[in-house]
Amino acid sequence: MEKDWGKLVFFNVIIFIGDIIVILNISGRTDIVAFYSDWLINRLNEGFIDVRNPFNPKMVSRIMIDDVGLLFFCTKNPIPILNKIKYIKKKMYFHITLTAYKKDIEPGLPNKKDIIEAIKKLSNEIGKDNIVIRYDPIFINDKYTLDYHIKAFDKICILLDGYVSKILISFIDEYKNVKNNYKILNYKKLDEYDYKTIGISFSNSARKHNIIVHTCAEDRNLMEYGFISDECMSKELAFKLTGKIYKKWKARKNVPCQCIEMVDIGVYNSCRHFCKYCYANYDEKQVNDNYNKHDPKSSLLIGTLNEDDIIKIRKVK
Repeated sequence: MEKDWGKLVFFNVIIFIGDIIVILNISGRTDIVAFYSDWLINRLNEGFIDVRNPFNPKMVSRIMIDDVGLLFFCTKNPIPILNKIKYIKKKMYFHITLTAYKKDIEPGLPNKKDIIEAIKKLSNEIGKDNIVIRYDPIFINDKYTLDYHIKAFDKICILLDGYVSKILISFIDEYKNVKNNYKILNYKKLDEYDYKTIGISFSNSARKHNIIVHTCAEDRNLMEYGFISDECMSKELAFKLTGKIYKKWKARKNVPCQCIEMVDIGVYNSCRHFCKYCYANYDEKQVNDNYNKHDPKSSLLIGTLNEDDIIKIRKVK
């Protein structure tokens, strides 16, 4: 029996002995830090998080916070969580996307200067080795030229000198949302001259400021220009952060990625940055509908539990 914010409801609860759940991805499906950080703190305090199966909505996976060893944050705006970091008792690792695009491409983001200041504060709080900047994705058009990216990347390296040790880059992929927004993005296919120029220029900028620049699962990893090819969350990094060994990410078996398994607690079509290249949003009306369904006191990110939901409590083996 569980209290559902004002009424008593009986749920079908099953104890499920499954894979070890110790790394939460917060989140590849939406920006929880930017838009739902109050909900996250509530869930950490309550001791569990419910995640609805996107392919079978009646099935809900319950993750017990005691079984979590690492919070892997993915965000474009760390500002809302800065004053909450002191309340988080779990180990944290941040990927923060920072690009040079403007409101035509990233309409929902605050001023980049404010984001950079937030990154500096976060670095001072948790240490620069626990933050990775993502200059991601790179695309080139008449406005965002090759020279534009080179200058922007160099400026980021200057501003974040001493605050981060890694910057990860990737190139634009043709997701559904990218195709829908092609007239806005109007990107051109990169040729070898473009890759070489990016590789040499970015490597030089990063090296001057003691920053490692790398790629993950890219066809052009630019290693010949001084990049390293490394996973976003490799077995080695996961072991360093948690002292445990994990399997590869099964969901990415058809992708050349060696990242380890994590559990994403986000929901697609719920990020209000509305970035035109986003892979997790493809229906802006649904984004607003989902956002309006959010209740910071619910155990679910979007909506609340229903009486006929089947909850599986996932336990460490």
